Amino acid sequence: MSLTERRASPGSQSRTGRNWSSRLLAAVTVAPLVRWLVAADSVPPGTGRRAACDACGAPFGLDGPLRTLSPLARCGACRRRIGAPPLAVELALVAAALVLVLAARPALETVAFAWWALCAVPLLFVDLAVHRLPDRLTYAAAAGTLALLGIAALVGGTGAGAWLRALLAGTAVALLFVASTLLLGRRGFGLGDAKLVLSSAAVLGWLGWPMVAFGLMVAFAAAALTSIVLLVARRVQWSGHLPFGPFLILGGFVALALA
Repeated sequence: MSLTERRASPGSQSRTGRNWSSRLLAAVTVAPLVRWLVAADSVPPGTGRRAACDACGAPFGLDGPLRTLSPLARCGACRRRIGAPPLAVELALVAAALVLVLAARPALETVAFAWWALCAVPLLFVDLAVHRLPDRLTYAAAAGTLALLGIAALVGGTGAGAWLRALLAGTAVALLFVASTLLLGRRGFGLGDAKLVLSSAAVLGWLGWPMVAFGLMVAFAAAALTSIVLLVARRVQWSGHLPFGPFLILGGFVALALA
């Protein structure tokens, strides 16, 4: 039977439907947490986490007014926007859930990748907003992803090879980023990018060395294309700085979806 003639069995279609619905529900459930992380950490370097509306001083948080952390993203008191644009976080989480469904990895691997995604989405929005990648999120992404992949290797029967490859990929690419910072200064990658790539490259490394190259290629190509478009549109100058974190995250998601 040719590939085009194949049809999924009713059981596999049912499982796929359950996987999609459960991951979509999980994405919607964690959206307020992610919105809070974005709003709290979208502050200039050296500044404490935001705990109140900049306009009226009304406090917000997971225990505050629901409206602030809803898809409307508005302060419950003065209605000023707080954090990421309306629906942006929710759409990003739905896209991440779709990637996890398309990846169709074993359960323990999916948990590890879901942890990385849960850290990556707020990092993406924070980097876009203030050009910084908070240590609390980059370190959580690296530690949690590697720990969960280690559990997947032990319990899932894949052995230590995949986990060691993930660790080596994350460490090696992070060191290359650090070297560029030391050699090139502001023209190189930021230290935040090096900390983020610890987890992003680890995800790629778990998938295999070809995926490390592919994911990084996607990141660099997307960054180059975006830079050209912005330069042509005169939105940035040659001396401007484009945050690289979102492109690293994009490369990880694209590789995960296609692996």
